[in-house]
Amino acid sequence: MNVKTPNAIDSYVGARIRMRRQLLGMSQERLAEQIGVTFQQVQKYEKGINRIGASRLQRIAAVLHASPSFFFEQGDSQPLAVRGLDAPDHTDPVAEFLRTKEGLVLNRAFLKIADPDIRQSIIALVTAMSQAESRGLAATTSIAEMSHPLAE
Repeated sequence: MNVKTPNAIDSYVGARIRMRRQLLGMSQERLAEQIGVTFQQVQKYEKGINRIGASRLQRIAAVLHASPSFFFEQGDSQPLAVRGLDAPDHTDPVAEFLRTKEGLVLNRAFLKIADPDIRQSIIALVTAMSQAESRGLAATTSIAEMSHPLAE
């Protein structure tokens, strides 16, 4: 392995740290301050360039309100599997979505909704819209029609 090439596991853990930090709306500077390093060091952790020691990972987990195991989990909370980690088609669609600006904005807004009925309505609406799009329904379908997919 090339010395300058980040290890796949280090890159994955770093990406999970970045995702969690962004979900919380925390800057690299703030995380760095909380764990006692420079923001450049946080950048290197997130890119997988520098490895994170166990005690530092424990501190990062505490600051980001997550368990250390969170940074090693793959889809459906499964432990990290080394095999296939370097493969370009090995992506967690949820993690990929949360890395986008839209994913972060949508997730933050959704988390601010306290009413469980409103949350369920939003989930039903988005589900209906995705089903309508996959069935090729016209964009003129009303939101009211799509928000009651179970009424069919």
